[in-house]
Amino acid sequence: MTTTEQTAFVPSPREDGADGGPLLEVRDLHVEFHTRDGIVRAVNGVNYSVSAGETLAVLGESGSGKSVTAQAIMGILDMPPAKIPQGEIRFRGQDMLKMSADERRALRGAKIAMIFQDALSSLNPVLTVGYQLGEMFRVHQGLSKKEARAKSIELMDRVKIPAAAARVDDYPHQFSGGMRQRIMIAMALALEPDLIIADEPTTALDVTVQAQVMDLLAELQREYNMGLILITHDLGVVADVADKIAVMYAGRIVEQAPVHELYKRPAHPYTRGLLDSIPRLDQKGQELYAIQGLPPNLLRVPSGCAFNPRCPKAQDICRTDVPALVGVTEQDGTGLEGRRSACHFWKETLHG
Repeated sequence: MTTTEQTAFVPSPREDGADGGPLLEVRDLHVEFHTRDGIVRAVNGVNYSVSAGETLAVLGESGSGKSVTAQAIMGILDMPPAKIPQGEIRFRGQDMLKMSADERRALRGAKIAMIFQDALSSLNPVLTVGYQLGEMFRVHQGLSKKEARAKSIELMDRVKIPAAAARVDDYPHQFSGGMRQRIMIAMALALEPDLIIADEPTTALDVTVQAQVMDLLAELQREYNMGLILITHDLGVVADVADKIAVMYAGRIVEQAPVHELYKRPAHPYTRGLLDSIPRLDQKGQELYAIQGLPPNLLRVPSGCAFNPRCPKAQDICRTDVPALVGVTEQDGTGLEGRRSACHFWKETLHG
């Protein structure tokens, strides 16, 4: 790492996250992809934040914009075809979109790390896991090969990989899917970042291993007091680990809420549909609910509310007017902290 990279990022003294303010704020973020068929607006005005020690779960079906938002935060979008026409991504008070490439590179790994959903394709098949883990220390901290190898073994122990010292020279294909995901977690933790983005970290894992991976993430988060953004389509995965949830549909956030409030009383028909789709032990033998239709083609998003063609509550206004993401209240008008919905008829969903 160059001297410039090491010293380029200087946290704002006013918003350093140490006083309880957010580590990361995404403000009115828009991401487009310019293709032969037209402009794909993958992210349309997303706003969310996450603080130290807090877990934000970002939910939605494939194509809702969850991963694209994360890639924009990490600065790993291919530009072109991607373009960020407007918005801010503020880490500890500084807008990363205004940083130089060297400044953003200095943040990746050291301050913000990402766990990708496909561990096998994310790891280099011709290099040992110890070499790949050690690279973080060799590049960012200038450690020798011997020192980096020792650090790699410590990390593998930390994420509970059995016989770490004996397995540090094994290759990715010699590990199970769950163990490979633990290695990815170890890589993300290597430099003790302030924020980790986990993109579908339990994809293709069986239920037992999913629970183990999520428990491990939660344990490490508590130990390091990290912020965590958990991207998933599975409401069941995040029930016990998230503090708050942002539900995305067609590039927009359609609902935000503390996790237990959202599970108890959703305020958007899409969220209600996702919750009703979760298999339940008390519904044995009954047909599993499914949201009708398919997510929209982002080249041709429906007018008005993008969910209206699939929504059982849709009315004429839903087909013409895009609903704003607004605060929701109790029936007596009392505000509900942290709760917002982008639905013209959120009252019927919340209080119905």
